[in-house]
Amino acid sequence: MSFDHPTDDPAAHARGLYIGGRWLPGGGIPVIDPSTGSALAEVPDAARADAAAAVEAAAAAAPGWRATPTRQRAEILRRWFTLFTERAQEFARLISLENGKALPDARGEVAYAAEFFRWYAEEAVRVPGEYRTAPSGAHRILVDHEPIGICVLITPWNFPAAMATRKIAPALAAGCTVILKPASETPLTAYAMAALGEEAGVPPGVVNVLTTTQPGPVVEAMLADPRVRKLSFTGSTGVGRTLLAGAARTVASCSMELGGNAPFLVFDDADLEAALDGAMIAKMRNAGEACTAANRFYVQAGIHDAFVDGLTRRMAALRIGPGTGEGVQVGPMITAKAVEKIDRLVTEAVARGATATTGGAPLEGPGFFYPPTVLRDVPVNAALAQEEIFGPVAPVFRFETEDEAVRLANDTEYGLAAYVYSRDLGRAMRVGGRIESGMIGINRGLMSDPAAPFGGVKQSGLGREGGVHGILEFMEPKYYALNL
Repeated sequence: MSFDHPTDDPAAHARGLYIGGRWLPGGGIPVIDPSTGSALAEVPDAARADAAAAVEAAAAAAPGWRATPTRQRAEILRRWFTLFTERAQEFARLISLENGKALPDARGEVAYAAEFFRWYAEEAVRVPGEYRTAPSGAHRILVDHEPIGICVLITPWNFPAAMATRKIAPALAAGCTVILKPASETPLTAYAMAALGEEAGVPPGVVNVLTTTQPGPVVEAMLADPRVRKLSFTGSTGVGRTLLAGAARTVASCSMELGGNAPFLVFDDADLEAALDGAMIAKMRNAGEACTAANRFYVQAGIHDAFVDGLTRRMAALRIGPGTGEGVQVGPMITAKAVEKIDRLVTEAVARGATATTGGAPLEGPGFFYPPTVLRDVPVNAALAQEEIFGPVAPVFRFETEDEAVRLANDTEYGLAAYVYSRDLGRAMRVGGRIESGMIGINRGLMSDPAAPFGGVKQSGLGREGGVHGILEFMEPKYYALNL
């Protein structure tokens, strides 16, 4: 499919399920523009039979792709990167239309998403091996890595391009074939990307894409097939637990990037303006609809009031509107249900004694809008201290001592991301070492990087995506005992 004018008509990407290199027309799932509440397009609603067909297609393509030299796989990924980068503006607008995020955020996502193709084009030819003498001296130890097999990739709506490329790129680099199930809220980007992959030279069946309103039965059908050896999921912890149970039946390998509840710690000796800069990035990237978003701001007493005042001014100055609007900085939330959840959390916190210094109530439609909101004097037992807000709300809590800050930061079942601001690097590293989290930002509000391992501890998931670790998630080590 040519991608000459992709966003003139978003419905042009609703060509059907993409299975075995063919487009299978259908409908049943409306794709809603969160800025207006109106339908952009309609995509197919896959059933169990479609899932079985996708596994068959992936299985048929697997031997050829596994045998493809790594340099050739790398060149295909590199072409995919080049094409994606050339059409960055079109993809950004498409993401903004179906997701609602402001265009600057969408452009940032496209740049981030494309980089996974480039990074894993390079990593494809650098998979490590091992050769050494056994300690007994009796034989040699040779360790190779092989593609794990057919992979089911499940991605969320908040980063429809980046969450897909973060899984597809390492899987293909490793020599695996994949079935991508994107979120039904934002499927157009996934289908457009599949068409672009075809143009880049991805053989039929290596990448398959299907959408469904029945994710449970459809994914269950795929996981029940013993040829499926990998499940990579990004989404809620609750759904992740269910998928882990399903994968247990065939003992399929699982990578899980689940929920977050990121603490943002600001100590008295922090550079206030730098902390505010970082807070705006950590909180308002994608309007707070990110698993790494700062969910709880813990600010030491000496700098607390100045931080709240500065954050309030910055949040109140943000321009709200449709994601594709000129100069818009904060787009709509993904659905009306998302707005209802945010409003519930804010209302409950205010009822417990918190005060909104800006925002604090949903905006009238059309569209699903909630304004940037700062809450001060938030009690530590407020629901939003434990639940992921997933919206543009910054609750600020006061702390006195380092030990108190660490205790509050760790008072959650999650452990994905955390942020620490202090001019004392020794303190920042010490505190970072005590926080139970897979990723720590030190004097920095953005930590995601294709060259770094992304993932969490506790209930935030299993495994890592990105970096040198990401490709190994899609490979199995094989040991040979050699007599020379």
